[in-house]
Amino acid sequence: MANKNGFVAAMDGLPWLVKILLCIPVFDIVWAVYRIVKGVSKKDTLMVIVGILWIIPGAVFCWLIDLICTLVFGRPKFFA
Repeated sequence: MANKNGFVAAMDGLPWLVKILLCIPVFDIVWAVYRIVKGVSKKDTLMVIVGILWIIPGAVFCWLIDLICTLVFGRPKFFA
């Protein structure tokens, strides 16, 4: 991935503990913005749509998916 956006590269470079803290329900919106920015930089419409939809349901249950993926893979993997 040579053409990484600055925000995407910064989020990918965060320490593991900070990534875990960003999975907390209130802060999970950061991962939604990450999906939107990554989708725009890759010109992936589906990722942009998922990122937008991740904002509202993310407060309810999507944060748990991000938390599990971050614990297992080191970053959110589901549509990211």
